[in-house]
Amino acid sequence: MKGLIAKKVGMTQVFDENGNLTPVTVIRVEPNTVVATKTEEKCGYNAVVLGLDDLKASKVSKPYAKQFPENVTPKRHLKEFRDFEGEVAVGDQIGVELFNSIRFIDVTATSKGKGFQGVMKRWGFHGGRATHGSKFHREAGGTGNSTTPGHCLKNVKMAGRMGNDRVTVQNLKVIKVDPELKVLMVRGAVPGVKDATLIVKAAVKK
Repeated sequence: MKGLIAKKVGMTQVFDENGNLTPVTVIRVEPNTVVATKTEEKCGYNAVVLGLDDLKASKVSKPYAKQFPENVTPKRHLKEFRDFEGEVAVGDQIGVELFNSIRFIDVTATSKGKGFQGVMKRWGFHGGRATHGSKFHREAGGTGNSTTPGHCLKNVKMAGRMGNDRVTVQNLKVIKVDPELKVLMVRGAVPGVKDATLIVKAAVKK
């Protein structure tokens, strides 16, 4: 498994040598620091713990600081990647060059929150007729049975909070890797708001 912690910058567009336009999402991949390594002999599995964004000393509690070795500054974001490919040591820096040979990636992040929404926006219901006098336009309609069972069944699609969920978008095509700008450009949309923290991994299905 190849993966890093990154930040979402926004969307733009790039042109290839034939003049074809491709919409891309720009992902900034600052060098991730190896905070810890786990081996099968000691922990039962192989993994690497990566950290991103230095924290001020005044913002770090003693229990949180204890998990960092002396040569590593405490980090704001931590993520464990199992079965990490390659030999790494604590304190090493891993940058965007990790994705040079990868064509498709999976991106995990917290999606944008939409607040309380009705069934048409949340679930894609068609709603009722838009004509005058129908009195049924954007309602959900019936949600349960009659006397038997006398209550709504579980998992009925209703209005409620939409978004702000952990989402993984799979098989995003890598258009360009720029080590100088430390950015990764992928075709398609990436979940999360601007400057959202992303978990970028090599695609599982491709």
